Amino acid sequence: MPQSLMKLKVLLPFQVFADKIGVSRIVAETLDGSIGLMPQRLDCVAALTAGILIYETETDGEVCIAIDEGVLVKAGFDVLVSARRALGGSDLDQLRDSVEREFRTLDSEEQSLRSVMMKLESGFLRQFGTLHYE
Repeated sequence: MPQSLMKLKVLLPFQVFADKIGVSRIVAETLDGSIGLMPQRLDCVAALTAGILIYETETDGEVCIAIDEGVLVKAGFDVLVSARRALGGSDLDQLRDSVEREFRTLDSEEQSLRSVMMKLESGFLRQFGTLHYE
């Protein structure tokens, strides 16, 4: 790999989603707006919001990945993205539809799980409150 190109690795909690070499540019959504990365850019760290991460290689062309919240770290020519969830695709319309379906389903599951956890926690606190120290 020529030193003028970057290496991109996208990590999810339980797998490596993408590991690409020869990346010429990356665009990601941060809390403050879009950030563009080129190989010669200074090292940086950015908090990512849910959105589309775009990278470009000579062999794959422009590739889009929908990611959930995460962190991007650029150190030298290495770029590491760590996110909760990710979906890949080449057509933005299909990717948007997939994201809405997938993330909406997961969000409803997360809400159910949070509701159960709140009930467990409140039950624990009630039981803990009934204990008397002697």
